[in-house]
This record gives sequence, C-alpha cells and structure tokens, in this order.
Amino acid sequence: MPTTSLDVTFVVPLGSPKVYETNFAASPFMADWPADRLILQEGYRSASLAYNDALDKAETDLVVFCHQDVYFPESWLGDLQRSLDMLAISDPNWGVLGGFGATNRREWLGYVYSTGLGVMGGPFERPIEIETLDEYVLILRKSSGLRFDPNLPHFHFYGTDICMAAREQGKRCYAIPAFAVHNTSFGAVAPGFDEGCRYIAKRWKKFLPIQTTCVRVTRWNGDLMRRHARELCLRLLGRDMTPQPRLADPRGGAAFATRSQPRTGSLPPVPKLSQGPAA
Repeated sequence: MPTTSLDVTFVVPLGSPKVYETNFAASPFMADWPADRLILQEGYRSASLAYNDALDKAETDLVVFCHQDVYFPESWLGDLQRSLDMLAISDPNWGVLGGFGATNRREWLGYVYSTGLGVMGGPFERPIEIETLDEYVLILRKSSGLRFDPNLPHFHFYGTDICMAAREQGKRCYAIPAFAVHNTSFGAVAPGFDEGCRYIAKRWKKFLPIQTTCVRVTRWNGDLMRRHARELCLRLLGRDMTPQPRLADPRGGAAFATRSQPRTGSLPPVPKLSQGPAA
C-alpha cells in the first residue's frame, strides 16, 4: 500500500498492455496498489463512455483518470494530497483538477514532461486556475455530480468538455503542482479530432472561444484549419510525419522534475504548442 492515507481510484483506458506495463503500471506506488482501487477500461467506442462507466464502478469519491502512457513519480500522491489540502481552504467546491492546462489568455500552465516536447511549464507551489485541462490526467470527485458527455465521439476533447461542464455549474478547474511524465507519441492530427472539435464548438458555443492545450475552439475553428494546412505543407515538402516514439524508460523524463526550483504565481506561456498534447 502507498504511504498516504489518500483513498483514490485510478481509471486507465487500456489499448496496449505493453504501453500500460512500461508506463502507468511502472509508477512506483502502483507496485502494491489495491486491486479494488484500479479500474482498467477496454472496448469502449469513446473515452466519455469508458469514464462514465468507471465513475459508476468506483468505490471512492476521488477518482483519477489517466492515460496508459502516464508515469507517476513516487512524489505524485503526496503532491496531490497537498493540493487537495490547499483547495479545501481556498476552494472546497473545485470542479476538475489536472497536471497541465490552458487559459483563455493563451497561457499554458502546469508541469509535465511530454515526449517530443520535453519539459512543459515548470515547478510551482499552489493550484492555478485554468480554463481547460489536458486529458493525460483528470481528477474528479463523484460527489461533484460531474459526468462526461456520453454523446461526445471518439477519444478527444473530453477534458475540455468536463471542464466546461464544471464551469456551467460554477465550479473552477485547476492545474496542480504534481509533476508526471506523459510518455506519448505525436504525429499528425488524429482521426476523430476534427469531429470532436466541431462537437465542442457546437455544444459549448456560449463559452466560445475555448482555449485547449493544443487548439483554440471557435465558431469557425480557424486554428484547426491552420493545423491541417501546416501538416499539408509539411507533407508536400516531404517531411517525415511518423509519430514521435515513446521513451523506452519513462524514468528518464521523470528525472527532469528534480532540476528546477519551485516558483510562485502563474507560469509563463509555453512556446510552440501547436503540436501539443492531444485533446
């Protein structure tokens, strides 16, 4: 068992047992993690359906949804607990937490190592309010009543959607100071991304424009069209669009967490995020 009293259920969509075993399952505190505090989801046609089903199954109020290619350092649970303790005082009605997010002012806030991009953001001391969160890790409370939209197709923008659902209920969302490694694989715009972007623009049109960590959602989605135009130009120039390979050992990315000193307040915008984490 982990050396924390935090009672939390982890939910992981499982697509590749090898990726799962070498990343999430390799997280130090998972070695003795209770079986009834881990839910692996397979065979769902969308992330929202998989996550809502997991919410129903979870026996704890606190639920952490994360990708199978996320590696959590030993310190992560303690970092989460400290953030929860601070929010219990400053905003006990918080909606959704995560490790990296964006504001409508085009600021990218948080602290994560992302394969192909390196360290994004930097150490900070307190939860920072954001507009949307990247999906590599999302943290909810069942008691909040928040649910993922079952009609949202595919496996993109569910982080944006749940943050907008929280906003509609008057709940704030935060990036918390809890470093992790997202050992992902980047390439061209993924299948279903465009459809998800259009769905979000229609469902949450009252909140437009919405800034995510990788694209700005607007009525006409000009940012998305520019991404496609850029990729087309790269293909015409003969550029290799093969996805960036994952780290063989995610602990190499985790080593970056010890190389910086904490700083207070907001973090500066992260440059060149046009190929940022998949929403």
